[in-house]
Amino acid sequence: MSPHQSLVLLARGGYAARGAIYLIVGILALLAAQDSTKPKDSHKSLEILLSQPFGHALVGLVVAGLLAFAGWRILQATRDVDHHGTQFKGLVIRAGLLASGLVNGALAFFALGLLISGLKSSGNSGGGQTQDLLARVLSWDHSNLLVYLVALVPLGVGIAHIIKGWKASFEQYFQADEEVMRYVRPVSRFGLIARGVVFIEIAVLLIISGSAYKAVDPPGMKDALDALQNLPAGGLVLMVMALGLIAFSVYSFSEAAWRKINMDVPGVAHT
Repeated sequence: MSPHQSLVLLARGGYAARGAIYLIVGILALLAAQDSTKPKDSHKSLEILLSQPFGHALVGLVVAGLLAFAGWRILQATRDVDHHGTQFKGLVIRAGLLASGLVNGALAFFALGLLISGLKSSGNSGGGQTQDLLARVLSWDHSNLLVYLVALVPLGVGIAHIIKGWKASFEQYFQADEEVMRYVRPVSRFGLIARGVVFIEIAVLLIISGSAYKAVDPPGMKDALDALQNLPAGGLVLMVMALGLIAFSVYSFSEAAWRKINMDVPGVAHT
């Protein structure tokens, strides 16, 4: 297998790993909607996966996939392999890809910590470090302004996902015939819009709490799903969003199978 083929395989494995994470989160949110328990985030999903038979092997595969996906995202951002360009819109998209790479890389190292340190000790240490860091940041004067700025990231990502899903612009990156896209298209659109809504809600939670933030972990997907569950008819709303996250996992698996993977990397032969 050539270096180029290896990179393509790693990128596809990365999309599959992202699909696995969102599939677990979506299923857990769906179960929460049915029995009124609290939804889980990606970290908790990895812990649950680790507790299953062959859990260490499964989490090891997810670690490898997430690291590959993070590397692919960074390549997309720095090498512009999807040709987004250097205009403002293209630079914003590439910045989002870079942020995605860093987030997925951090998630991969969290999962790696579970494997190395064990489930219990890893869970206790990571949260304390996050709280200590956030406590220092939030002790600064006008730190709430920083929270508002941070909120712009999930807000932008959420809006971009909704537009991408509504326009089905993701199709230009797929190498699949119409018979396949006939099924992939509607599921992917639903999944992208649902993920966009969750990210916008995370931004709203940040903005609302920006002037009264405490030294706790910043809101994430779990908090967004919790807030949906607390709405009138929240169980139904949460169920719809859970199905949307499962649909996003299908979109990720579809990217693993049919996405165009351009590898414009110096020194790597395209053979």
